[in-house]
Amino acid sequence: MLDIKFVCKNPELVKENLRKKFQDDKLSLVDEVLRLDVENRECIKEIESLRASRNILSKQVGVLLAKGQQEEAEKIKAEVTANAERLAKLTATNAELEKQVYQIMLSLPNIIDSSVPIGKNDSENVERQRFGEPFVPNFEIPYHIELMEKFSGIDFESARNVAGNGFYYLAGDIARLHSAVISYARDFMIDKGFTYFVPPFMVRSEVVTGVMSFSEMESMMYKIEGEDLYLIGTSEHSMIGKFIDKIIPEENLPQALTSYSPCFRKEKGAHGIEERGIYRIHQFEKQEMIVVCKPEESLMWFDKLWQNTVDFFRTLDIPVRTLECCSGDLADLKVKSLDVEAWSPRQRKYFEVGSCSNLGDAQARRLKMRVSDKDGKKYLPHTLNNTVVAPPRMLIAFLENNLQADGTVKIPTALRGYMGGKTSI
Repeated sequence: MLDIKFVCKNPELVKENLRKKFQDDKLSLVDEVLRLDVENRECIKEIESLRASRNILSKQVGVLLAKGQQEEAEKIKAEVTANAERLAKLTATNAELEKQVYQIMLSLPNIIDSSVPIGKNDSENVERQRFGEPFVPNFEIPYHIELMEKFSGIDFESARNVAGNGFYYLAGDIARLHSAVISYARDFMIDKGFTYFVPPFMVRSEVVTGVMSFSEMESMMYKIEGEDLYLIGTSEHSMIGKFIDKIIPEENLPQALTSYSPCFRKEKGAHGIEERGIYRIHQFEKQEMIVVCKPEESLMWFDKLWQNTVDFFRTLDIPVRTLECCSGDLADLKVKSLDVEAWSPRQRKYFEVGSCSNLGDAQARRLKMRVSDKDGKKYLPHTLNNTVVAPPRMLIAFLENNLQADGTVKIPTALRGYMGGKTSI
């Protein structure tokens, strides 16, 4: 969310940003919000004038009454009453104009970083770097569900009877592997100096609108019937929400946090939710990293965050690459975003396993987060988030890249302590 003052000073920059994001349908909103802002400022000016006049006139009434000049006092009282009626109307107009301005501001995208490649959609995202050599073994790799079923590790049918499509039971060594990866990710991030959290798994609507766009909310979030609560789609929602309406002392920055949570997503419009697989599902678990920092440090933290995910996957012998999201693929709140993709030897291509995002001060503005420096001056921090790991999707990459010719799955050294010392399953 942009600052209305910024839009007023830089309307052409805001329009050019819309063109870069291929949102030309929103160009008229810039002119509309400028018109509404002028109207609102004129309204506020008259409100302030009437309030000042009311104070002066009220004092005059008192003076006239003290002098016994009843008739003159009544005339001024009538003027005060008329002004009060006008003030009430203007106050209502002011509230309505501010609401209209706010709604438009919510729909205008953040200003993207100058380094973001320009493109219409994810087909124009740009590969940046590869880590580890993609490898295709000389034996056939089964579909990931077949691999899991071989170890009696997954049950879709029972889950479908219990909850419908998009759910699953994990069991045995596959369930243990799932938990081991999450536990390892927790400790991996703690060792990186991040503070570990287990957050609330539900958030109020004011937090939802503070951390994401309306289009994302509609396609992702599950609403709790009869309550002002939503199930989180990622722990970023409740972790950033932790700072709503708070003033953070500057000496407490940066806030480098890592959080575990289950995640719930509608996956509305997603292809393959009916298919027999775990790439897109309604429920999964994730280890996340979140940073709240000074604006001048956010790009530095952005590079640190995606590198953490790369390092994590490489310790598990999984080749990865980074893919920078182009302008048209960026969600409206994002300044810059980079996906981490894991190598699939079965498909002979990479697929997304994590996404690193710099949101600038957009979430801070929406949530009214502020930082107080040593002189007491307030400013908005920047917020960032990134996936450490999100099984069971990550399990696809893990099983395929660690499958051996004899049908066993190698357990990399980093994970063995979380698997009871096992070297393979």
